[in-house]
Amino acid sequence: MKMNVVIRVSTAVVAVFLMVSAGFAQGQLEQRVRQEVSSLMDTYTYLHSHPELSYFEKETSAFLATELGELGFTVSEEVGDYGVEGRNSYGLVAVLENGPGPTVLIRTDTDALPVTENTGATYASTVTTPDENGVEVGVMHACGHDVHMTSFLGTARMLTAMKDSWSGTVVMIGQPAEERGAGARSMLNGGLFENFPKPDYGLALHVHAAVEAGKVGWASGYHMASVDSVDITVRGRGGHGAYPHTTIDPVVIAARIVTGLQTLVSREVSPLESAVVTVGSIHGGSKHNIIPDAVHMQLTVRSYKPEVRQQVLAGIRRVARGVALSAGVPPELEPIVEIAEEEFTPASYNDPALVERVVGVFNDTLGEERVVEVQPVMGGEDFSRYGLQDHKVPIFMFRVGAVDPAKYREYQAAGRPLPSLHSSEFLPVAEPAIRTGITAMTSAVLELLKK
Repeated sequence: MKMNVVIRVSTAVVAVFLMVSAGFAQGQLEQRVRQEVSSLMDTYTYLHSHPELSYFEKETSAFLATELGELGFTVSEEVGDYGVEGRNSYGLVAVLENGPGPTVLIRTDTDALPVTENTGATYASTVTTPDENGVEVGVMHACGHDVHMTSFLGTARMLTAMKDSWSGTVVMIGQPAEERGAGARSMLNGGLFENFPKPDYGLALHVHAAVEAGKVGWASGYHMASVDSVDITVRGRGGHGAYPHTTIDPVVIAARIVTGLQTLVSREVSPLESAVVTVGSIHGGSKHNIIPDAVHMQLTVRSYKPEVRQQVLAGIRRVARGVALSAGVPPELEPIVEIAEEEFTPASYNDPALVERVVGVFNDTLGEERVVEVQPVMGGEDFSRYGLQDHKVPIFMFRVGAVDPAKYREYQAAGRPLPSLHSSEFLPVAEPAIRTGITAMTSAVLELLKK
């Protein structure tokens, strides 16, 4: 009997001790984040005003490498292989070993977009640069990668300062060319999992343009789509616009292909599955009264499941060919359909068990009112590649709210859409977004590497 009493008292004491320890660690984390935010805002404004395009993130990568090296990480630069001559940026890998335990990968993306900023911010980007085709373009962090990188560096600071609270290995990677769907593949092809500790878990965050700053969002299972870029060249026989009967008009054929493609989703893909086929560009001809020889079309194709992706891509080829044949196009002039495999991005799948574990920590650290479930979207993210079946790494990308709560309520009341990612007017409320991102990411790593 006495033994039973002692056991019960001991269990209670241990439970109280664990609760107090968790509270101390949480308070310690939040205090440290608050102390670092001021200097990190300087980092954020620097990164925001010095964006670099995909394949050209050389200075950005060097900046991250210097910061991580000063924190005590072992940093390797120029990790990856695009396999394309003339692309002069690579990924970086920073490793911090802190005793036995699992390995956690934390990824940030580093590239910006060819967008001219129109936010009016005092630190707005005024950068212009030739793109890979030599065309002068404005450059902007219109997808929040500046927030991602700043949160990434803040997390590194927290983990080095709190080494007594965890045991294991942290692998932090700065990945280029996310916007082109090539960076993750480049780093994996360059030996990421062979030359550095292979992760047991992979984590990343991404800003959300429709969630209030101070909150984090999560989704379990499929949460972002696969992305394919498809080019179609519709060929015909040109001639005078006054004599269309002497031509095979590729403009009309292209128009019929556009309408035919819409039935792939509405009538061929199961209503219980998700897919998108969007024709984003169509160009043909040079003069009012000239029927051209060809029309060029550019499509984006989105889906979740691999089998749906293959179904839709096969359908695009079939529709293009069938419409052309019905218009009398000879076999030698059938449409040319090209799928840009270099820019293919697989669908992102958040491991349900990992999501459940980490979201529980978010609830404890941030409070349940600041942790919200978000709907899957048809946008794409090549972070998915780190968790593909052959790598067998459970991954979780969570979302960090980036919208001023007052602005969110204003737009909601007016029924107006908020500036989206990739908009020239997208400007995160940086300080609370970064503070929340650091707190959430650090708490997730502390949970996965807890002693």
